[in-house]
Amino acid sequence: MAIWNLGSINADMVYTMPHLPVAGETLAASGLDQFLGGKGANMSVAAARAGSVVHHIGAVGPEGDWAVARLMEYGVDTRSIATLDLPTGHAIIAVDQAGENQIILYPGANRAISEDQIGQALSTANAGDILVLQNETNMQAEAAKMARDLGLRVAYAAAPFDAQAVRQVLPYLDLLFLNQVEAEQLQQVTGQSADALGVTDVIVTLGAQGARHYSASSGQALDVAALPVTPVDTTGAGDTFTGYVLSALDRGLPMPQAMSLAARAAALMVTRHGTADVIPDLKEVQSARF
Repeated sequence: MAIWNLGSINADMVYTMPHLPVAGETLAASGLDQFLGGKGANMSVAAARAGSVVHHIGAVGPEGDWAVARLMEYGVDTRSIATLDLPTGHAIIAVDQAGENQIILYPGANRAISEDQIGQALSTANAGDILVLQNETNMQAEAAKMARDLGLRVAYAAAPFDAQAVRQVLPYLDLLFLNQVEAEQLQQVTGQSADALGVTDVIVTLGAQGARHYSASSGQALDVAALPVTPVDTTGAGDTFTGYVLSALDRGLPMPQAMSLAARAAALMVTRHGTADVIPDLKEVQSARF
């Protein structure tokens, strides 16, 4: 099987800060690193490094060839990435001494993907493949409906969170990823808890407390603990977790094993500075000692 990812592609500029700046504060950074990023690119790299065939559907600007080349290096199929007359998306990321982050995002070409582009890509997908979406591109609901009609399983990572975006894709979802804050925000808007949304599988990530899976078919909740590590940078950890879960499901693993493997990958990820470029591969995850 395969994973199809309608996902963002960004240049991530990561600034090392003594603390996260507050409103009106001018603060000097002590370091700067540039990485391939975007929630979409991160998930594609994670799923590919976890062992899946991954097709990325997205867009870059005229200066974005480096990002496409980098995705190819990590094993992602890039034939469905368009080059548009808009700047490549980018993010300015501040990371403090405790590894917490603050992000400014410019969408650029990520928000100019066409329905024809998505249709051409998914026309070669097979029933049972997975389509994953995040809220950093346009055409989310249209792609979700198209994928559902073609017999694909549809997964959505509800970040950056927007209640209206989630509502638009909910009818087509088989799997929904939320963090704890997003789950609370969605409940405030819909009046429904994460386990009552009508989605077959809902995973709520809980940071240092791990993650919880709600199964609509069994009505049961499964908790997977986070591993004890000292974080240096939490950027991309959630995307790594999501990519690894999807890859494991794509390869036929049951949900408990998929989430346990993803927890190991996320634990490794938070010990590294960077985004897509430092996502661990399956061999590293399996051999890591915690």
